[in-house]
Parts: sequence; C-alpha cells; structure tokens
Amino acid sequence: MRGWRFRGLAGVLLAGLLATAAQAADGGRKLVLVTLDGLSWTEGFRGADPARAADPAFAPDREGRERIRAAFVEPSDRAAALMPFLHGVMAKQGVLLGDREQGSCAAVANDKWFSYPGYNEILTGKPDPAITSNEHGPNRNVTFLEWLNRRPAFAGRVQAVGSWNVFSNILNAPRSGLPVNDGWDDAPARWPAEAQIAAMQAGAPPIWPTVRLDTFTHAYALETLKRQKPRVLYVAYGETDDFAHEGRYDQTLWAARHADAYIAELWSTLQAEPAYAGRTTLIVTTDHGRGGAANAAWKHHGRHIAGSDAVWIGVLGPGIAAGRKPGGCASSSQIAATALEALRLDWRAFDPGAGAPLDVRARP
Repeated sequence: MRGWRFRGLAGVLLAGLLATAAQAADGGRKLVLVTLDGLSWTEGFRGADPARAADPAFAPDREGRERIRAAFVEPSDRAAALMPFLHGVMAKQGVLLGDREQGSCAAVANDKWFSYPGYNEILTGKPDPAITSNEHGPNRNVTFLEWLNRRPAFAGRVQAVGSWNVFSNILNAPRSGLPVNDGWDDAPARWPAEAQIAAMQAGAPPIWPTVRLDTFTHAYALETLKRQKPRVLYVAYGETDDFAHEGRYDQTLWAARHADAYIAELWSTLQAEPAYAGRTTLIVTTDHGRGGAANAAWKHHGRHIAGSDAVWIGVLGPGIAAGRKPGGCASSSQIAATALEALRLDWRAFDPGAGAPLDVRARP
C-alpha cells in the first residue's frame, strides 16, 4: 500500500514539475478570447447608423431615441463613442481588422454565416460543412481550447463563460472536460460571490430562454479571472445579436457599448495583476456579420443575406505590431492559430489544416 501511495505521490509531483517546466518554456503566456455575437463591422467601425437610431420602428421609445442621439449619433467620432476601448486602446496599441471602407477585410470561411458554424470556425481553425444548424448538438471537432486543456501546462487552467446556452455543445464540455458556464446556468456556486451572481440572475427577467443577459456573463467571467486565474479564458457575450434579431436597434447599440466596457474592465483587471500584465494577449471578434442594406435586413444574417460573412478581428498584447494592416482578407479560421502562436505554441501541432496565424506580430 505504501508503495502505491509513493508512486501516486511521485506521479502527482512529476506532473506538476512537467507543467511548471512547460509554462517556463512558453514564458507563462496567457490568453483572453472574447466574442460579441453578430456585431456588424459597420457599427464597429462607423458607429451608430443615424437613420436607424432615429427610426421609431427600431427605437420605439422617444426619450430613448434622444439618449441614443446624444450618446452615439451627435459625437463627431461615432465609432469611438460607441466602442471607446476598441478604438481608443485596441486599435492604437494593437491591431483592428475589418474596416472595409479603409481597405481592411475580415470574413468567415464557412458558407453558413450564422452562429454555430462561426464559433466552430473560430475555435477549431477551419469550417465544418457538416454543421448546418445551431441545434447541431455536441461538436465532433476538437477546439484549440480542448487541445490546450490536455496539455500539462494548461490542464485545468482553461475556462469558458458564455451568454448562449449552446457553448457547452460547441466546446463539447462532456468530452473536453472544459468547465463551461453558459446560458441561465444554475451550476453550484464555487464561492460566495458566485452565489450572489446566481441569486441576482435568478431574479432577472429571462428575456430569451437560451441567452442570459451579458451583465451576468461578465460578472462570472470577472470572478473566474480573479479567483481561478486561468491561463486561457474564453468569454462570449450575446446581446448584440439577440436584440438585433428583435429589431431593437436602440438596445443593440447599448449592448455594444456595454460589451466594450466589459472588455475594457477585463483588460484593466489583467493589467493590474502581475501574473497577467505583459503576458496576456486579448483577441476580440464576432461569429458572423449582418445584412447591410438600408432596410430591415440588418436584423438578420445567413448565407442568402449579403454582408453576413463580413466580420472584424482585434488583437492586443505582447509582441503585437501596433497598427499593422496585413494584406489580403483576414479569416475567422486564422484566430485559433493566432491564439496558439500568442501562447508560444506550435499551432501545427494542434491542427496543420487550420488557418495560419494572422500577420499581426512585430517582426524581429
């Protein structure tokens, strides 16, 4: 019995030593990936559309329209007014791709142009033609998050928090072993702060049965970051898509503004923590675009709606060349490799068929 105990203890110690050695080899690099569901590049780079913001069909409350006008339409830089962190920090200190009016292109590689295929592409590095529905079920594909979770230096240190309750399937939580907090998750609280979040969430109106409010997703993400200190954190906000589908342009704008503030808070939290500051890469993107026509097409997306393939991608962190504008059209399929490269890992070891990393790193 003592021999078994000794060998068991030795195995645990060896695993710990291997993980420590692996982390030392990659410099302890960390990653935060954030997605904003279905936020169009037009809002991201142009800001609020004045006509839509003033249209009672899309912003029914008169006082609400006045607040929208003052906050997002009247400022000379509408894009910065809507998303100040994206333009004031990420675009200046990092790379922001997808402004088609300025010759920057980013698009999905899949031909479906809706959520499950988009998230699968972001997380696996390539599209899967077999995914034809958001009700696809557990993902057969291995995401880079799952692959990381199998490596000694990352095992148990990869976390995911999402507003949409489908992320447990997209990340195949039962197979991958990834902790996924998604939707109106009633998982047992791990500490008092989570119990408080859960209590507040239980008292909130469930506007959508499958998508919880982003404020709760963000609260869980912040607590996870502070308490668990993961090496990799994936945060998926959802309101920007769901309010758009309902035709509520006013609420879509506020959802985008709030999401930008959430990202800013994540970044400031990272910079205040020595274990993260100077070692963490932040990637922000979206899973699909939206219709860009002047009519109500902006509410929808899909393969038959022009503009739904257009996305945007932001990268910020150590080694990122500020203001770099790579040639060609960037693809969502390049995000997985970009994330792994930021962690100083060989992305080909994950999947040589994945899209190559984005050309956003500073050259020696």
